[in-house]
Amino acid sequence: MSLRFLPLLCAALALTLAAPPSEANAPNKDPKPSTTKAKREPKRETKRVVKREAKRELPSQPLGDREALRRFSAELAASDGFDEETLRQMLAKARVIPLVQRLMMPPPAGTAKDWAAYRARFIEPRRLQAGLAFWDSHAEALARAEQRFGVPAELVAGLIGVETFYGQITGNFRVIDALATLTFEFPKGRRDRSEFFRGELAEFLKLTRREGLDPFSLKGSYAGAMGWPQFMPGSWNRHAIDFDGDGRVDLINSPVDAIGSVAHYLAQHGWQPGMPTHYTVAAPVDTADRARLLAPDILPSFSAAQFAEAGAELSEGGREHPGPLALVELQNGSAAPSYVAGTSNFYALTRYNWSSYYAMAVIELGRELRRYRIAAKPS
Repeated sequence: MSLRFLPLLCAALALTLAAPPSEANAPNKDPKPSTTKAKREPKRETKRVVKREAKRELPSQPLGDREALRRFSAELAASDGFDEETLRQMLAKARVIPLVQRLMMPPPAGTAKDWAAYRARFIEPRRLQAGLAFWDSHAEALARAEQRFGVPAELVAGLIGVETFYGQITGNFRVIDALATLTFEFPKGRRDRSEFFRGELAEFLKLTRREGLDPFSLKGSYAGAMGWPQFMPGSWNRHAIDFDGDGRVDLINSPVDAIGSVAHYLAQHGWQPGMPTHYTVAAPVDTADRARLLAPDILPSFSAAQFAEAGAELSEGGREHPGPLALVELQNGSAAPSYVAGTSNFYALTRYNWSSYYAMAVIELGRELRRYRIAAKPS
């Protein structure tokens, strides 16, 4: 990292000593169905959580031969030309991981969401230092991605920082085990997502065959997300790009490919160059009006005029915004909630991880990185 950032980071450290200690968060990339609401704070796969859970972990078991596995192998062989017997024997060696099942469960009922505490886990000196070093090292690629896809460099840098602490924590589960567990033994007690993971397991096998990779060597999150940007296999196959020009897509070893792929993903999911992500807003005092604006969740559904009619007070920029807005509520534990008016670009960020808390963490980390870089420039 450039030495010019050190005085600024020392100041940041002094300001944050009283804040809750941040955790190095391993990537979740908890897959997000298009119909799922996004008000919950996303569960993060931290080293601390994994170590604590591992102490009471049941031993893993081979998946073994089973009817569902045979059907899966036959269908993939018929649709994509895999050798059915080879595929069946390989998948039977994958292991069912109880910890994966446990981490997939929702948080206990009544767990309070706290935006201020969630933010403090990401906007802290160590992550800022890593982010500034990342931006210094990859300034050309970030600028090129912004020019090509219209996604600001600060948001790409912020997203990779939130996802994997700039490649430091990319997950330690064998991806084939995680996906096989969630395909064939999805945990009971929450809505069944096994069909989604069945598709991701097929995408993973296509990916490893195409790239000549050993399916048993790749590691990722407990949900099967991989690399610097924590792409699920399907996202890797559909949206990852070769941005470093070496002729192959490598999200595990190439941060430049990760930069280009993140920007491409957001562009493919509706990012509009030049549009803000959100505006400040005072929510309506009337509970019925506030509830009406909150009903669509993070999906932008109301014009600025409709916000005003409901009693929401937008900033000047928000009042002039030509497109739809969403009233986004960020709960702060026992304190009063925070509100922002999210644009279509805020919604695009939530397509990466279906959570308004996540999107705001990405935005705020990127904003802080940009602020430090501007402050460090010679006058």
